[in-house]
Amino acid sequence: MTTTPGSVYRFDHPRLSDIMNDMFIRSGELAPGDTVPPFALATTDGRCFSTADLQQGGRPVVVVFGSRTCPVTESAVPGLKALHARHKDAFRFVLVQVREAHPGAAIPQPHTAPQKLARAMALQARHDVPFEVAIDDLDGTWHRALGARPNSAFVIDPDGVILFRAQWANETAAIAEALDALEAGSRPPRPTVTRTVWAVTRAVGYMAPVMRAAGRGALLDTWKVAPPMGLMMMTSSLFGFLPAHRRGWPTMAVMFAAVAGLAALFFHQWSRS
Repeated sequence: MTTTPGSVYRFDHPRLSDIMNDMFIRSGELAPGDTVPPFALATTDGRCFSTADLQQGGRPVVVVFGSRTCPVTESAVPGLKALHARHKDAFRFVLVQVREAHPGAAIPQPHTAPQKLARAMALQARHDVPFEVAIDDLDGTWHRALGARPNSAFVIDPDGVILFRAQWANETAAIAEALDALEAGSRPPRPTVTRTVWAVTRAVGYMAPVMRAAGRGALLDTWKVAPPMGLMMMTSSLFGFLPAHRRGWPTMAVMFAAVAGLAALFFHQWSRS
């Protein structure tokens, strides 16, 4: 069987390489100042979001990638809806359903266009998304061209030029800062925002519920390829009495204290030997 970038993209079980790709923006990737490749994405309302629409619309577009089984997407959508309410007259917002980040038995990886469209419609309904939702093709051609991360965000001008990018779309304050600047006719003060630890911390409380929704296999796959994420989920359960968006910092504090304690114990034993 021939392996292609598209078939690798459509994983049924995430791999360590996929997790590591999510953690960093690498040199050579499309960045602010670069032009995005042509695209034509079907939308859930039966229309199309395409390169030609950029110029016809005349407004910059906030493009966000996401999926139902991505904990960061779950943490990002409320902030994105607030940004849309504030900036919808100046910017067009489009959420693009990509591959499932953590597929499981209940929400498997889509392998047909109708399945992917159904995932997008389910994501839209779950969050009552008030703006357009689109789908990339099965091979994630446009998504891969823009880094293939599970929940990144870009602001693209009518000529297709990237004005701003955020590695994670739950960087609501940074995205708001960029939109405020652009609406005022200025450049974003930070054209690229990448703070993985901060973004993951905000998403910690959403990890376990997302894995449960994904179904059998999703949690086990996470433990196999990313044990630290499994530990974060397990630790966050201690704070189940808190809302999901407030569990991150106490979870990370407990994990840091545990690591520091183990390091101190190791050093103490080593110094006595």
